[in-house]
Amino acid sequence: MPDPLDHPDFFEVQNLFTVKDLFDARVHYGHTMGTLNEHMRQFILGSRQGTLIFDLDQTAELLRDALNFIAHIAFRGGIILFVARYKQNSYIIEKTALECGEFCHTRNWFMGTFTDPQRFGMMTRLPDLTIFLNTLDSVFEIHNGVLESNKLLIPSVGIVDTNCFPNYITYPVPGNDDSPQSTELYCKLFKEAILRGKTKRKEFIEKYCKQS
Repeated sequence: MPDPLDHPDFFEVQNLFTVKDLFDARVHYGHTMGTLNEHMRQFILGSRQGTLIFDLDQTAELLRDALNFIAHIAFRGGIILFVARYKQNSYIIEKTALECGEFCHTRNWFMGTFTDPQRFGMMTRLPDLTIFLNTLDSVFEIHNGVLESNKLLIPSVGIVDTNCFPNYITYPVPGNDDSPQSTELYCKLFKEAILRGKTKRKEFIEKYCKQS
């Protein structure tokens, strides 16, 4: 049986988008210069009228890495949780999770959701991957879900805007984290990566289980 880990792009996610797609979705627009987190400086191309601009070549490379990882998690039957904070984008995120058979959390995150074993009163399987459409809970405060994922060593993919702290995210994707256009593009790509992973999983099961 071939090992997907031996292939650089087993799920063919590298060509799902172009840099122009990112530009058209306004992914390159960051926040104002005064809100820059110094850890995000490496991803900045420059500024325009006081607004920071992302280097979309870097964004594209990191986004492709994230999509590849997402597809691998789906291929292995992992549970994937979409997490977001901004209410204006909650519908598209919830719809995306439903369409690819995964889960989402778009409400207030109570500390202990992952780390408090008494919260659910039973044995609960935690996600194998968290996808954060927003990594902040407020302008500068890190989302509690990001902190809890780190504590429990749950891998994460996260959109990190210019005011974010990217070091807590396993696969950070620098880009706009609040515009409807960018959120719609992220959701489209994440869903496609998940579905490709699940399709390959189904093909492998049907082919190699019958042989054994």
